[in-house]
This record gives sequence, C-alpha cells and structure tokens, in this order.
Amino acid sequence: MESKNIWQADFYRRPLKAENGQQIWELLICDPSRSLEFIAMCPQSEVKTNWLVEQLQKVGPNQDLPDVIQVFRPQSLGLMESAAEILGVKVDPNRRTQALKQWLMERAQQYLQMETYTGESYQPLALDSPPPVPLSENLWGDRWRFATLPAGNIKDIIERPIPILAAPKYLLPINLGLSSTLPIPGVVIDGGRQSMRLAQWLEAAQPYVLKYIPGDPDGLILESGLVDRWVVATFVDREVSSAAQAYQQRQQLTQGLHFLLVQPDDSGMTYSGFWLLKED
Repeated sequence: MESKNIWQADFYRRPLKAENGQQIWELLICDPSRSLEFIAMCPQSEVKTNWLVEQLQKVGPNQDLPDVIQVFRPQSLGLMESAAEILGVKVDPNRRTQALKQWLMERAQQYLQMETYTGESYQPLALDSPPPVPLSENLWGDRWRFATLPAGNIKDIIERPIPILAAPKYLLPINLGLSSTLPIPGVVIDGGRQSMRLAQWLEAAQPYVLKYIPGDPDGLILESGLVDRWVVATFVDREVSSAAQAYQQRQQLTQGLHFLLVQPDDSGMTYSGFWLLKED
C-alpha cells in the first residue's frame, strides 16, 4: 500500500497583536516527523480562504500538495476545508496530531519573547468541549467492565483478524518503552448481538480517550472526534468505583495508554473492535 503524504495544520489566533492592535493569526504546518515545518502569520482582517490557499501552495520544497491535511482544532476546520477543496486535497479532522501539538507547545514559549506578545493567558491545545451526551440505548451491549492486559499481549491481539482495529504504531507499548509485563488498563464491552453495530458506531465516532469522572454518580466518559463527549456508563456501586480508580491510577504508570475492546461475549474467541487510546 502506498504511504500517504500527510500534513498536520493549525490556523488560529495567537496571543499576539500587530502595531495597529489587530489580533494575529498564525498558520503552522508540519509533517508527522517535523522534517517539514512551515509558519505564516496574518492579521485577523486578512483571515480568508484565498490567503490560506496561497500559503498552502507555498509549503514544501517543491510546493507539492499533500494527500491529507489533519486538523485537530474545530475553529480551524471550516477554513481549512474550504481552502483544501479548492486545491483538491482531503482534510481529516483528527485529534491525533502529535507532532503539531508538540510544536504548538514549543511555539507558546517562543511567543513570550516576541515584541507582539500580548501577555494574555494562553493554552495552545485547549478546546471547548460540550457537555457529554448519553450513548444511545440501541447501541449498548450486554455488560461492560474494567480490565487489564499485559503490555506484551497487545501485539498478539492486534495481529488477530479483528474487523475494526485502531492501534497506531506510536501507541504500541513497545514503542512507548513500556515493560511487556506492565498491566495496561482498559474497558471491555460484551456487546452481544449489538457488538458489531457498536464497534461500527465507535469507528465512525473516532475514540480518543476513555475517562473516569468521579461524581454523584461516577461516570465513564468517551471523548471522540474533535470535541465530542459521550456518557458510556454511570455507576454508584463502590466496587465498580474502586475498579475505576484503579483504572485511572494504572494510567499514571502507562503514560496514559489504555484500551477499549468490544466483543460479542467473554469467550475470548472473537473480537469486534479494539482501540488503543492515549491523550496527546
């Protein structure tokens, strides 16, 4: 299979102002290895599709356009899609833009030294998230539980014929430097007859992280897509809450790596979907 030429892009306002007081927007584009990096700035009054098209045509040593542009920020998505459509490039709304996010963190420190820095508080990766929405009952399976898998077993799992699989190489335990015996926490859903339907829905939703949120009641929240949030389960049972706390604590030892497994039943014979998850 031919590998795709991928760019990761962010186009949004920064804590910078021009001499005339206008807010400055910055376009950052890189590839996943950051061997390609491109920066362009413009005042807010010039933030238009045509400006973005012109910049995209300048990127790269030969001005070759990519196959895909990944965008994690919802506020960047509409403009990027408009510009990319003119250029015949696909846009992929995707939170897993690790290289770009690292660069944004570095740029946030560099702004502090710029004359145009406004001094305002700035969180380069912050996104406004809506309240979580309950998962539709017609998707829900028979039961769910917290579980662990030895890190060394994950490679065996992803080599099985699983219909829906999302396990990026950089999230594999061996590539994170995790011991093969380290327990990786996760959630297993026995979907019964709904197993494949639930796995297909999750594939479309693009799972990102699965968080335990203590409260009254406690909750298990799936973050997916760019800013979507779903209530997977709520519980008041002390035993389940204790398992949830262990699930959260184990992630401190796994660099945040966890998994979601959907299967028809607990026989261990067949899986419908498997996702490796980790917050960038």
